[in-house]
Amino acid sequence: MTSETTPPLSAGTAAEGFESLREAFDTVLAADPEHAAQVAVYADGRQVVDLWGGPLITGDSLLGVFSSTKGAAHLSVALLVQDGALDLDKEVRHYWPEFAAEGKESITLRTLITHQAGLIGTDAGFSAEEAVDDRAMAALLAAQRPFWRPGTAHGYHGMTIAALTGELVFRTTGLSLAEYYARHIGDARGVDLFIGLPGTHEHRVLDVQPMRTTAAQRAALAVGAEAPGSLSGIAFNRHRAPASADEPLPRAVLAAGPASYGGTSSARGLARMYANAISTVDGRPPLLTASTAAEFAQPHSVGQDLVLRRPTAFGLGFQSYGDRMPFLSAGAFGHDGYGGSLGFADPRTGLAFGYVRRSIPFPGGLGEDVITLAKAATFCAAAATE
Repeated sequence: MTSETTPPLSAGTAAEGFESLREAFDTVLAADPEHAAQVAVYADGRQVVDLWGGPLITGDSLLGVFSSTKGAAHLSVALLVQDGALDLDKEVRHYWPEFAAEGKESITLRTLITHQAGLIGTDAGFSAEEAVDDRAMAALLAAQRPFWRPGTAHGYHGMTIAALTGELVFRTTGLSLAEYYARHIGDARGVDLFIGLPGTHEHRVLDVQPMRTTAAQRAALAVGAEAPGSLSGIAFNRHRAPASADEPLPRAVLAAGPASYGGTSSARGLARMYANAISTVDGRPPLLTASTAAEFAQPHSVGQDLVLRRPTAFGLGFQSYGDRMPFLSAGAFGHDGYGGSLGFADPRTGLAFGYVRRSIPFPGGLGEDVITLAKAATFCAAAATE
């Protein structure tokens, strides 16, 4: 426990009532001297936590956040649905005629955005250039036959979902998803999260470090490895280009900004984005109405995931966390990333949370560190309202 005689390992600030979150973060840092991370929290639109600690990291550092980028992508889609530019129950072909090929004419935006369309990849896979070009990827996917009958099951569209929904953003607005996000959310609301890293922020980036594993953990990963031509292998393009463990998110990927996995953010950016989604921030009203937030958070795809080979739950583009984080309210929504990052909003409590870390946790995705911190943040926020 932090005291006057034991300086905190973390730098930054925690408002009154959130001291125990700082203590939990210091415990995480103390458990691994190589761990570098940031955590940020908003409560009812006011920033109450801004902490960082570990080698080389500062409060201003940016890191690749992998699939946490999908939260920014689908907050953009939510705005277009809210404004009436996109209709969740209209067929995708209405906006994108080429999409109807190979029996996809009846797929709606709702089916697509909930990972039920079966468009996890293509038979031939994506080249390195195609994999970071959302519009090129979308064109290839439009010609692809689904890998399961749309609407009958769900499977994580890890590399493709935001290229697909991003094409609808482009067809509707004439802007790429990255441009739309920057104009209406990122630049407009001062959010330190980027889809396509601007050169002016390149100096702030810390490279993501590969997963540090024990021999037993490496053996477990080997046992669970999927065949390149399996649904899991196709979804992560391993039938075309095996993933590199040496450079998890190259700078070129961050600069290109594929909206499914190539965003760059700080914890401040993730927390502020979700705070703006549900709360008044700096005198500006929430981006989402309560009705829109509830619809996008409502679980649509629940059960065994054909790609991840375990149970998952998705709302409209966002993840639902009732199984992993039961301390969150019904209607909480967000997205985590392979590198251990997480951002979420809990409209019932007014909590918005962001976390980024530099090294990838075993076996990727939500680690016990971020679950511990999210729980502490939730309990602090609840105590503050009593």
